[in-house]
Amino acid sequence: MAGSREIRTKIGSVKNTQKITRAMEMVAASKMRKAQDRMKKARPYGEKIRNVAAHMSRASAEYRHPFLIDRDSVKRVGIIVVTSDKGLCGGLNTNVLRRSLKEMKSWEAEDEQIEVCCIGNKGLGFMSRLGANVISQVVGLGDAPDMEKLIGAVKVVLDGYTEDRFDRVFIFYNRFVNTMKQEPIMEQLLPLTDERIQGSEGESDSERKNAAWDYIYEPEAKPVIDDIMVRYVEALIYQAVAENMSSEQSARMVAMKAASDNAGSVIDELTLIYNKTRQAAITKELSEIVAGASAV
Repeated sequence: MAGSREIRTKIGSVKNTQKITRAMEMVAASKMRKAQDRMKKARPYGEKIRNVAAHMSRASAEYRHPFLIDRDSVKRVGIIVVTSDKGLCGGLNTNVLRRSLKEMKSWEAEDEQIEVCCIGNKGLGFMSRLGANVISQVVGLGDAPDMEKLIGAVKVVLDGYTEDRFDRVFIFYNRFVNTMKQEPIMEQLLPLTDERIQGSEGESDSERKNAAWDYIYEPEAKPVIDDIMVRYVEALIYQAVAENMSSEQSARMVAMKAASDNAGSVIDELTLIYNKTRQAAITKELSEIVAGASAV
């Protein structure tokens, strides 16, 4: 019966694991709903400041912000990699890190220098093992994005672009599509592209092109435009972090559900093996008893 005891021990171990994965699945489902609510609530502000930035980009002002000016040559690239602090969320972090690594190799092939800002412990660990030049980092964000924690690392990247340390800035994160699908995204953050700078909803392309915007700035155009553009980029990064957190909880819930289902399958298989082993042992004992009785 030693084999039977070993199988019973395995069944108990798998059942305990299944209890943990089910609990984690329920916790992730609860956090996912809250993360989706935060993501949706952040979108109106992001859309409004996007419209303001779009109008300012088309305004005939004497001052044009550096974030809107394309560089003639690209020799230095800054990237922001958004990942989770914890694992057990399937291939979520792996997909976005694989995407960032692929782009980094292509930039290095063109002799472009790369500096990295890591948001999330998984991305920081990956870039450290890779030997990348990490200039800023944010870890331990918790379950909700906090702009006060992000502002320091983000400012390093924005100042680097303003001081011509970077010619382009990209951001990598997981965009939330639905509960079952999260898409790794690479977007150009600076200089701001036409895809990023969009007009108000409901405007046609011709209306956006022909619209003439003019503003009265107090006291001057430069400080007002500088603050608005910085807030706009910060809003983009905050939205990316919110999208990634929502994707993280969705991926974790799906992964834990799959783990619970797999644990159930393993328990069924082990139970079948245990029953067969127990039946074989009983049959052997009966055979021995019958053989002994026949011998007497």
